[in-house]
Amino acid sequence: MKRSHDRILTTHVGSLIRPPALRAFLSAKEAGEPFDHAAYAKCLNDSVAAVVRKQADIGIDVISDGEFGKAISWAQYALFRLGGFERRPFAGGNPFARGVDRTRFAEFYAELDARDKIETVMDSVVVAPITYTGQAELRQDIDNFKQALRGVHVVEAFLPVAAPSSAIPDRKNEYYKRDDDLQQAIADAMHAEYKTIIDAGLLVQLDDARAAVSYDRMVPPKSLTEYRAWLARQVEITNHAIKGLAREKIRYHVCWGSWPGPHSSDVPFKGIADLVLKVRAGGYSIELANPRHEHEWRLWEHLKLPKDTVLIPGVISHATNIVEHPELIAERIVRLARLVGRENVIASTDCGFAQVTYFARVHPQIMWAKLEALVAGARLASNELWRKRAKSRVVKRAPHAAARRRAARPIARAAR
Repeated sequence: MKRSHDRILTTHVGSLIRPPALRAFLSAKEAGEPFDHAAYAKCLNDSVAAVVRKQADIGIDVISDGEFGKAISWAQYALFRLGGFERRPFAGGNPFARGVDRTRFAEFYAELDARDKIETVMDSVVVAPITYTGQAELRQDIDNFKQALRGVHVVEAFLPVAAPSSAIPDRKNEYYKRDDDLQQAIADAMHAEYKTIIDAGLLVQLDDARAAVSYDRMVPPKSLTEYRAWLARQVEITNHAIKGLAREKIRYHVCWGSWPGPHSSDVPFKGIADLVLKVRAGGYSIELANPRHEHEWRLWEHLKLPKDTVLIPGVISHATNIVEHPELIAERIVRLARLVGRENVIASTDCGFAQVTYFARVHPQIMWAKLEALVAGARLASNELWRKRAKSRVVKRAPHAAARRRAARPIARAAR
């Protein structure tokens, strides 16, 4: 994983807003409706090529394919790549309508769900052994991405995929004796996906929103201690899934969910930071721009990054149409860089812009404007972080003779 050796590098969390033509194909694919597979393949290839060029033209250093090859969502896409699942109509209403935040702000969430058009929801039920069956679809993603990368200048490229605990998060188990056995089986199967991406010369990003979001659903009635015990086990399972893979090729993204809600019952990062940093990744992508968590940058006055790893903080939000000022972005970058080291910071977004095929957290024009502001803010931060250091080196290396004499006078007087 590249580091910010001579300037602050930029990236984002992965998902970008799909073009309308591609959405139509993905909608048919998710619904199991017939569609022209050759036309879909061409549309997907063209769409990835266009979004890669756009990222490079803006100046983003570490880019993704926009997650354009995934149907359903950032986590449910795994239904197309894991064997052992059966989909059934969900009979219990909206499965996402639970948690402390949703209970407290029920009227707000009713309006949000209506706007987002949450309609038919399917249960994902485990009825047979979990196996990895997504080789062809994954290969298509990798081939499209690598083809698009030819002829464009970027520093690195990554593919975001679901961490074991977040892959098909609301699954139901009708096969394994224990849910822990099921999670272990998913980790074993998803290892194939992670390894294939790294073997293709790309970085892999493990998206794990479930890690933090589950607190809101578990506590109460469970305690923070019980939640932390659950999360510690998820970390163990994640490390098992990436065992044997090069740490420096892995990014780990944890967030508090992408939805534009109050988030008043989010677990504080200080409550989970020690566990997050136990994931054997080379970079940690964490929300630090949204107003519920921005203050947590001060935790890095005491937290220490594991050796040879980087912090990938969100310095722009994915959930508001306000375009952050580059100077504010620079402030967010600089204060973190001074705590963890400028070479250890890669500026990013809080989360993805379109975690679900049909969702767009902001307007596409706003998304690109935000990414342009990110690049501009990183440039300002780089000027401040490297120029000041350079000046101090010059003064230290060749101080003026008169300055040396002035500096020595107080010492001489004190000696007399």
